[in-house]
Amino acid sequence: MAHSDNLFASSTSECELTLIVRHGCHLCDDMRATLAELLQGRAVRVVELDVDADPAMFERYNDWVPVLKRGEHEICHYFIDAVALEQALGHVP
Repeated sequence: MAHSDNLFASSTSECELTLIVRHGCHLCDDMRATLAELLQGRAVRVVELDVDADPAMFERYNDWVPVLKRGEHEICHYFIDAVALEQALGHVP
């Protein structure tokens, strides 16, 4: 099941990140919280996808959850890589 989490979104979202998570995953909770801090006030929308809801996604990402992506580019997994996140966001305000 995919769902959009507008917790991090701005009304003028210019950028979308995908956070692949699993229910009950403490690393997912940690990455979600860190993202909220790092993205506060930025025009970035985070869409969460449940790795267990899609067999192809499960096959690819099961052992790597949580995974943060922009488009098809994997930014980081397990923990936030703030440098890689900033590089992926570029000049997003």
